[in-house]
Amino acid sequence: MYAYIKGFVREIESDYIVLDNNGVGYLIYTASPYSFEIDKEYTVYLYQHVREDEMTLYGFKTLEEKKMFLKLTSVKGLGPKMALPMIALGSPDGIIDAIERENILYLKKFPKIGDKVARQIILDLKGKLVKQEEVNIQVSDELALALKSLGYKNADINKVVKQVDASLNIEDQIKEALKLLLK
Repeated sequence: MYAYIKGFVREIESDYIVLDNNGVGYLIYTASPYSFEIDKEYTVYLYQHVREDEMTLYGFKTLEEKKMFLKLTSVKGLGPKMALPMIALGSPDGIIDAIERENILYLKKFPKIGDKVARQIILDLKGKLVKQEEVNIQVSDELALALKSLGYKNADINKVVKQVDASLNIEDQIKEALKLLLK
């Protein structure tokens, strides 16, 4: 399994690049091949897809794109050839936002993504994406510290923090948490 390859781009086509690394040319399918320049050195993060009849490399300019691709390909019925255009046409943040808000129309704008696959993406990935988890952890930590400074016990704080709406500002979160603690 490859993590990344560093080399010079020698060829660019509509759906792939050829990356030269020490005299070996790797054909790598990418979301945006024309974002690369010929004879310029790049580090390309890779995913190696192996099937019975083929071995294919998929490449990404950033680790964030690769992680999003891997999350998308974990969805039932969504393979690499369907996930790659999603990375090309949408930003990872936009895709995460659409999944978290259950925006089926946004997901259906991608090629080969119909109603059924869009619903499956939401079902499989909602609440499981790194960006959203990081935001929730930061909000939860801030709220937990505020409640701890008010003298509440960790066990009580942990129960309440999960129930508070993370989209509220911190003052409203504290008010909501205090209401829950007083019940």
